Amino acid sequence: MYTIGVDVGGTYTDLVATDQTGRTVFAKSPSTPADQSVGVMAGLDELARRLGVTRAAMLAATDRLVHGTTVATNALLERKGAKVALLTTEGHRDVVEMREGLKPDRYDLRTPPPEPLVPRERRFGVRERLKADGSAAIPLDAAALGDVIAEVKRSGANSVAVCFLHGYLNPAHELAAVERLAKELPDVSVSRSSDVLPQIKEYERVSTTIVNAYVQPTVQRYLTNLERSLTEAGFKGSLFVVLSHGGMAPVEEASRLAAGTVLSGPAGGISGSRRCAEMLGIPDLVPFDMGGTSTDISLISDGQASLSADGMLAGQRIALRSLDIASIAAGGGSIASVDTSRTLRVGPESAGSVPGPACYGNGGLAATVTDANVVLGYLDAAAFMGGARPLDRAASEAAVDRIAEALQLSRIEAAAGIAKMINLKMADGIRLMTLRRGVDPRKFALLSFGGAAGMHAAEVARELEIRRIIVPTVASVLSAWGMLTSDLRYEVSRTHYGTGRISADEVRALFAALEQQAAGRLRSWFRGEIAIERSAEMRYGEQVFEIDVPLGELDLSAADLVAQIEDRFHRRHEELYTYASRGQEVVFVNARVAAVGKVAPGGRDVGEVTSAAACAPRGKRQAWLGGWREVPVYALDDLRPGHALTGPAIIEAETTTVLVDTGDRMTVNPLGWLDITLR
Repeated sequence: MYTIGVDVGGTYTDLVATDQTGRTVFAKSPSTPADQSVGVMAGLDELARRLGVTRAAMLAATDRLVHGTTVATNALLERKGAKVALLTTEGHRDVVEMREGLKPDRYDLRTPPPEPLVPRERRFGVRERLKADGSAAIPLDAAALGDVIAEVKRSGANSVAVCFLHGYLNPAHELAAVERLAKELPDVSVSRSSDVLPQIKEYERVSTTIVNAYVQPTVQRYLTNLERSLTEAGFKGSLFVVLSHGGMAPVEEASRLAAGTVLSGPAGGISGSRRCAEMLGIPDLVPFDMGGTSTDISLISDGQASLSADGMLAGQRIALRSLDIASIAAGGGSIASVDTSRTLRVGPESAGSVPGPACYGNGGLAATVTDANVVLGYLDAAAFMGGARPLDRAASEAAVDRIAEALQLSRIEAAAGIAKMINLKMADGIRLMTLRRGVDPRKFALLSFGGAAGMHAAEVARELEIRRIIVPTVASVLSAWGMLTSDLRYEVSRTHYGTGRISADEVRALFAALEQQAAGRLRSWFRGEIAIERSAEMRYGEQVFEIDVPLGELDLSAADLVAQIEDRFHRRHEELYTYASRGQEVVFVNARVAAVGKVAPGGRDVGEVTSAAACAPRGKRQAWLGGWREVPVYALDDLRPGHALTGPAIIEAETTTVLVDTGDRMTVNPLGWLDITLR
């Protein structure tokens, strides 16, 4: 039996299959942005070919397929989602524009606010009102609701977000509105806030519900079509989707909570990074995932990744919990340009997979980071993708020459400048995840993965004074591989309503109800053992924001339960901000429970080999390292544990290339992975 992971990126779709013996095979296929399922099915064809079976035979023998998708991400970034209408309490339709009363960059007075996904003419107020305790001040006006539904129909909206004031405490009015919408507009998709995000704070709840309504029809249509295509191709197993919090869920859940898939792809990389930390015995890693269109950066500290409910994407607030990932527009396809002041810029625009970098030969003319790497000699044009897709070196040179002419530089200076610019940009991204959060990156190792990361990891690490780089053998497909290590996960939260300090009985009642709800829902997907994770969102009385406080191994029966929770809050606050105000009032805002179904990755550790035979380079080639050098080229497949070398060297695999700079020391660890120590 096989387990398959599929990660759709901006340039390539990555696929990994493992069987019960631990054999691991991976493949890549060009992504198809117009319909991602086309690239997925083509990738499955290639994966089956590498396994030596037909696609039908492979899928028939697959019990689980785990998928990371960028459908919701692309819909938001490209603003190609549904035509959404908002139903909200009369007088509150402008919450999405008022936001929290703050500018994204408070020191930039000229930055316009993000454009709402729902224009004002499709935001409708309904006569109803709940009090802050959830009781009705104004009952839902049936006639007014009917008039609003008629306006929604006239507006042409194909998706509706329902978010009434204080609906998180009492969903009765929202449920009545949804029931009426289902009867009168049966073809319209509906998202209600008491289902999507049943917790306090109007802006976060409205914005998240709107995002869900905006991407839900697109996500649901894609997953339904993919499921149908897989079934027709012979797949009889279970299809799961990785959500932004790193857990996976079945198609129906991912379709319901579509806003929870906006970081679906990168989340697989974090699951893989946690697995790497466990396998390596290195608890502190900076995952550095450089692909074709973007670079995703996160943090593994003490073996764990942090979760956050402060997500933003394309200017839209998404308050669902997600892995803390910084995604920057820097990848192999990032386009280099020269502005009117003769300043070199790299990105944020990307050549993507179509037309792709100039060297792809698909009609692209712009110089990209990949083109610069070809000119610099880091990439072997004839050996790209194992020789299956040779690159056009002349096209790269012509594209870089246009940049060089605009800058009045030589070709090699322009190419080196492009590489330097993208390295600095990615180093700044890592600073955002480390230094600006009080974390010293020098104490971490850089986990380099993604097809393009190996050529840039050394210079990025050197910029940050990181001394150690790890490159797994599955580096180019680590996100897809990581999906195979993801657990099933279902999260629920509830706001504590009350004045004064929360009581121990209230804490117990909150968590008991949430645990029953979460475990009950997960058992409908999963028959194995279920673990419960508890946390709380808390703040000091004078603060306007909460922090997430893990409550693992908390004894709910303890007499001093509330004091223990508050102590954990103080300690967590000190970890994040270097101080705690133990004399201040502590406010318990939200209780949160995750039901987790542990899924064993299966098989032996990926990349494990036993031979320690010596290895010689397969050849040499000229590469630019501040000057032209003849650099030995090694095949990654030829390297064995214990092999060591000192740079310069180039390590090539079919789907990735690693540059070992002059004086850097590389050894092959017992897993067959590259362990590089910088000079």
